[in-house]
Amino acid sequence: MHEDRIRLGISTCLLGEKVRYDGQHKYDRFLVEMLGPYVEYVPVCPEVESGLPIPREAMRLVGDPQNPKLLTTKTGIDHTDRMLNFSRKKIKDIHKEHLCGFVFKSKSPSSGMERVRVYSEKGGAAQKNGVGMFAREFMNSFPLLPVEEDGRLNDPLLRENFIERIFIMHRWQQMINNRPKVGELVKFHTKHKLLIMAHSPEHYRVLGKLVADAAKFPFDEIAEKYLTLLMEGTKRIATRRKHQNVLLHILGYFKKDLTSDEKAELLEIIEQFKTEHLPLIVPITLINHYVRKYDKPYLAEQYYLNPHPKELNLRNHC
Repeated sequence: MHEDRIRLGISTCLLGEKVRYDGQHKYDRFLVEMLGPYVEYVPVCPEVESGLPIPREAMRLVGDPQNPKLLTTKTGIDHTDRMLNFSRKKIKDIHKEHLCGFVFKSKSPSSGMERVRVYSEKGGAAQKNGVGMFAREFMNSFPLLPVEEDGRLNDPLLRENFIERIFIMHRWQQMINNRPKVGELVKFHTKHKLLIMAHSPEHYRVLGKLVADAAKFPFDEIAEKYLTLLMEGTKRIATRRKHQNVLLHILGYFKKDLTSDEKAELLEIIEQFKTEHLPLIVPITLINHYVRKYDKPYLAEQYYLNPHPKELNLRNHC
């Protein structure tokens, strides 16, 4: 793998490895064939890596959703301590991997990110309010890392949001690895301004003020606060209304350049995007054309216009 590829944790079965309790896999074509060329996957199968065989008796979460037991479904063997001990040891190792995110297997009692079935010790219907044991430990240990699960990634908005955020995290890690000073943070923020605005205008304003005052504080302190706010803000979904706000903001950079026909065309396309008649890629493509035509270096560096490889087709569906 190339050094510039994003390191991404993933549930092993999603790569096509036959590690599930029934000896099968859950190969995910998008993750392997589409996203795969841009990432270096770090696979984790908590059940197999904790010493359980393939195949094995199925397991489920039982008891308190916040602190459940992990029991086999037929014989009731308790694997709670085994899974917790493995998870905590594995996470210590994962700290060395410099991951930019993780893709979990949905519904799994070890790896499900949300809505995992939890059964009552008294019997009755299960409640979908649990979190897989390994997934919970991971998310508690890496609260800023983007995480998703395979089922949710079928939603175009969630997919685009997650992949956008792992690319942001990757660029952040590359900057930090070069032992930056305030100047590099200012450059990083400048290139991400419009992208942040599309997710959260509130975080856009707060981060702008933080960067403006960055020289007054120790860099490590500012960097930690910046990353926390950055990942908190970009976790918010970029809606069509927020995209429209950014697109109109960008239009202002061309007020002295566009002809009346060009301006009218772009406004019409933005309106058609807002009313869901066009995907985001259409106004973005036209704006990128004007960026080149009218030589706008500030906009040319904005990750909002090119947040991830076009080959992923993520903005063709939102």
